[in-house]
Amino acid sequence: MKNSILIILFSIFFIVGCSSKNEIKKTEVIEEIDFEEIEASNRLEQTNFYAIEGFFEDDLDYALDVFKKDCKRSKRYDLFKDICHKAQFETDGRKFFIVNFQPYKLYDSKSSDEGIITGYYEPLLYGSLTKTKRYKYPVYKIPKNLIVSDDPKLKDYKLRGKIVDNKIVPYDTRKQIEANPNNPNLEVIAYVDDKYDLFSLHVQGSGRIQLENGTIINVGYGQQNGWPFTGIGNYMLEKGYVNKNEMSIQGIKNFFIKNPLKIDEVLNINDSYIFFRISKEGASGSLGSVLTAQRNLAVDTQFIPLGMPVFLNTKNPVTKESINQLMVAADVGGAIKGEIRADFFWGFGEDAFDYAGRMKEKGKMYILMPKK
Repeated sequence: MKNSILIILFSIFFIVGCSSKNEIKKTEVIEEIDFEEIEASNRLEQTNFYAIEGFFEDDLDYALDVFKKDCKRSKRYDLFKDICHKAQFETDGRKFFIVNFQPYKLYDSKSSDEGIITGYYEPLLYGSLTKTKRYKYPVYKIPKNLIVSDDPKLKDYKLRGKIVDNKIVPYDTRKQIEANPNNPNLEVIAYVDDKYDLFSLHVQGSGRIQLENGTIINVGYGQQNGWPFTGIGNYMLEKGYVNKNEMSIQGIKNFFIKNPLKIDEVLNINDSYIFFRISKEGASGSLGSVLTAQRNLAVDTQFIPLGMPVFLNTKNPVTKESINQLMVAADVGGAIKGEIRADFFWGFGEDAFDYAGRMKEKGKMYILMPKK
């Protein structure tokens, strides 16, 4: 069966006008993914709902509610425009998905139907609006001098950079940003008390900061400095700082608690740096909708467009019970690369932290493509 779909990606352009305030303009860039080519290479196989383990046992009415919520953003894409309109008048999830979608099973380049499913969560940090001896690690807003340009010099830096002496150059690395705390282009949302928790906030992309008076500030992804993400896990294994059994968010944090002088050495191997914005709502993904705990995924948009329903077969990392449920692709991540690769959003709180930090499970994925 021949299929092609449109994946809509977003580039954020910073346009500096006559005033000192930067305006943010969102521009849609359309990129076509040819599913005929993927299917021909045995990386996509048409199937039916009865062949998907656990499909009919899932709470498909709830899955429909989540799909409707995410449709508020994905309906602007041609691929989902009609199906999102239909969804608003439906209450029977089972009927809606069976009638309106065709499932396809995903395979990787080696013709395997199994990939890796990790987890993420919305962290809680403790902070202050002013810098103190305890609260000294800044959560930065989008820099005033960060620009997005199609200049070929920035092709390896996600088109992010800055202008120095009338020339476009890559933006500062993590190490350079932290070495210049008085940079006039950087404004602080709040200061937090734990550097590794701040790094986790960068990895997760959004979170909450609780001030000393109990006020909560929601922060979401604003922009990125353009440098590629480098995971710290392999480096820590090579150095002998942790072993494979300790390789989790919890295990890494325990190492830094015992070895605080090592934290800059380790974190600075990752040049990537995230800037944030204050949000009125909880964690939101790249799709632009508020994330739903245990029903939204971060995916690789080379293979799965944002807004796409995805049925997932995997396991709970703590209980090892099966997870067979319909999700919606609503987010992306620097480390989420590959056909059968996803990050499972666990939500907010201690349980979410525990599950997300330990999750690295095998999984199978099916995309539900809207019927034409």
